[in-house]
Amino acid sequence: RREAAEYYRGQRVPERMEEALNALFPLRPGDLYGELANYLSKYSKAPIICKLVGRKVLDGVGQPTLEVEIYCTVKNYEQRICSTVMSCHSQIPENALPETIEADEKERNDSVNTAVEWVNESLNTMLRDLEPTDQCQVDKMLGEYFTNKVEEKKEIQKQVEEEEAAVEDTLAVTPPTPSPASPPGKKKAAKAGKKLSVAERPIPPAEPAEPVLCGSLAIGGTSLAVAKAGATISHIPLYSHIALLKHQQEPPEEITLPLPMVTLLNCEKTSPSKLKLVKEVMLIPPVQMSLKQGIERVLHIQKEMTRLLESPGKMPDPQPAESKKGRAQNPGKKGLPQFLKRISHLGCLTTGYDDVEQLLLVMQTACSNIGLQLGTDVYLAINCAAHELMDYDKGKYEILTGTFKSPDEMVAMYGELIDKFPFITALIDPLRKEDREQWSNICCALGSKCYLIAEDAATCISKLKTDQNINTPMCSGVVLKYINQTKVSDLIELTGILDGQRHITILGSPDGESSDDSLVDLAVGLGARFIKLGGLSRGERVTKYNRLLAIEEELAKNGNLR
Repeated sequence: RREAAEYYRGQRVPERMEEALNALFPLRPGDLYGELANYLSKYSKAPIICKLVGRKVLDGVGQPTLEVEIYCTVKNYEQRICSTVMSCHSQIPENALPETIEADEKERNDSVNTAVEWVNESLNTMLRDLEPTDQCQVDKMLGEYFTNKVEEKKEIQKQVEEEEAAVEDTLAVTPPTPSPASPPGKKKAAKAGKKLSVAERPIPPAEPAEPVLCGSLAIGGTSLAVAKAGATISHIPLYSHIALLKHQQEPPEEITLPLPMVTLLNCEKTSPSKLKLVKEVMLIPPVQMSLKQGIERVLHIQKEMTRLLESPGKMPDPQPAESKKGRAQNPGKKGLPQFLKRISHLGCLTTGYDDVEQLLLVMQTACSNIGLQLGTDVYLAINCAAHELMDYDKGKYEILTGTFKSPDEMVAMYGELIDKFPFITALIDPLRKEDREQWSNICCALGSKCYLIAEDAATCISKLKTDQNINTPMCSGVVLKYINQTKVSDLIELTGILDGQRHITILGSPDGESSDDSLVDLAVGLGARFIKLGGLSRGERVTKYNRLLAIEEELAKNGNLR
């Protein structure tokens, strides 16, 4: 008893109990012991990470991805705090060959298996006993771990290359006979003749795809899971936790919600349609409306658009638009658009058109039928995905089947398109990232009329930061995606740089989206201008719109909504 009394006095237990009883007596709570537990809990040790669990799960399109669970020791007990499911982004275009797609699927499967192994073994040991609220320390350790893995892979590749070179040296004993040397000579002559036939200056070659280290999902998944755990432990929403991290623990007085870019149509480039220039058509509600009202408006347009596409014979002719030559352009005289009765993986309608003007005029019709006007009541954004259009043999973009344009001609074409349809407020990836000169030209020509956004035209987040500068073509803003080895601290640093350079930050969901809605909290906490989530169908995408609406309601209730 004497030892126990000394131990409790050393821990100041009698003093704390007296304080608690004196504080709670005037209140006389109904659950006295519950209030005592709450009062004394502030003297307990901070929760620490005790276990990470990684497992292989499926994303919204049935592809394997990574789930990371965080367990913490809270008041001497192990508790499951939260989990996060990573979204996967494929760099394989829609029109890729079957063998390319198969190789990509195998690579993804291997990457997820490696990521699960990293989480359950190395990262589980490395992050044990750290506080989940210490995001900077966690991300620093994750970054160092990833750097070491990259160096290990380089060493392995170097050894393989040396072994292959040694084998080649042993095989190269006798010189090749002169007979097979003649066909290459003929091929060189053919190539020289081909070069003479090309009048335009050569285009910059395509930059190699960003290498993705096998298992890199573990870094991004663990970083985000720790951020969610930190928010949960602190009893605040994830977006508030992210905002505190970005603003050095000073909570912003007001929070501005990002405007949603809602995908209405997906014009797949593998469809039989002639149009290749448009991948996504997105609607942006006006800033004067609440998000709830804006999404309801987009839903009304979507219903009317569906009705028009399902009954093209009843489609009223839209108001003809005057071309520069004075001729009225009427889509009624063109072939009817092909409507594929299915929902795209982006959560929107899938359809096809003959050209861009037909598509935009039908959009105008759908809006006017329900009393809305494009450019006033709702705005339009187009994802051109120009990197998927380049024909490298011809050195030109194939905007329609059999119709090719050089990078300079693309700039002129976009200028005419915006002049004719001024309700287009944003063009995403109008050019490849390699056409930097044309990016500068299009920004000078159209920068005051619409946003020019780099999505695939921007490099991955890990390479965007170069001497505190944004290593992208000249543009209005960048679409950031939380994928692979991206860490929460990376997004915070990068959005700070973008804010300082007056670039627009857009957080976008990858093609392979999951049901995890953390992306919305990241966008709100980071102060993104727009958020690109896909369409208003498919559960993994709708859950994010629902989260956005819930945040709007919560901020409005607390008086923090700007």
